[in-house]
Amino acid sequence: MTTPLQNKIDFAIVFRVKHANPNGDPLNGNRPRTDYEGLGEVTDVCLKRKLRDRLQESGQRIFVQSDDRKAAGDSYKSLAERARGELGDKLGGADTIKLACEKWFDVRAFGQLFAIKADKKAKNAKKDEKSITGDDAGGDTGISIGIRGPVTIQSAFSLEPVSVTSTQITKSVSGEGDGSKRGSDTMGMKHRVDHGIYVSYGSINPQLAERTGFSTEDAEAIKTILPKLFENDASSARPEGSMEVLKVIWWQHNSKSGQFSSAKVHRSLKVSPDGAIELDNLPGLVPELVDGF
Repeated sequence: MTTPLQNKIDFAIVFRVKHANPNGDPLNGNRPRTDYEGLGEVTDVCLKRKLRDRLQESGQRIFVQSDDRKAAGDSYKSLAERARGELGDKLGGADTIKLACEKWFDVRAFGQLFAIKADKKAKNAKKDEKSITGDDAGGDTGISIGIRGPVTIQSAFSLEPVSVTSTQITKSVSGEGDGSKRGSDTMGMKHRVDHGIYVSYGSINPQLAERTGFSTEDAEAIKTILPKLFENDASSARPEGSMEVLKVIWWQHNSKSGQFSSAKVHRSLKVSPDGAIELDNLPGLVPELVDGF
């Protein structure tokens, strides 16, 4: 039994990056993302990917899964295949939104666009049928169903311009034959942010939560996962311990509409370049401070 969300929620995540590439830009040689002022950036898409992964590890069902982190027994090769396989003939019907939100945590939290082309065999059969009857043979173009989720997360930005260090690397491997002949050297580059304190903000909207069935228990699951956002996420670009959540600030309002606007709540947080935080007083709204994992 779940409890409908009755309170607007705002939150903030303060985290440290040290000698890591928190979010590479594939259009810029995978250098760490920065804005025009030199501030480091981690996109909202990147943060939601990590949040989905942590939620999946905690036992939640996730629709948009990473290829290398698929749930046990999940052999679907695409989102369309997963949607068809799990929803069956209900996909595209009146109950699509309700069933998808009940089945997948990330759908009822972040929303989802189910834009799926019609099955070719069914489409061709429909064309043949229409050609016999003399109707327009345009065929079925598929489905497009949008779900708007209650949870929003902003891109994270560093408090100060970041220093990006680039290192040229060389790798030489025996890629062919019996291994006795060394392969040609391959040159490459690795980039890292030497140090930076980043802040991201988010909100949970109770009105939209009503539409997707996002509950108070779901909000608690997100609050529990946020301090562990970078656990089990290590890679060559982000070595273990190089990404650390310092603090999660959680504001729970006393009503669905909230006591203050999200903008005013987010502005009440002041973060120093060393990661220390200070909070302005908002009458009647007491933030909960959660230490990083």
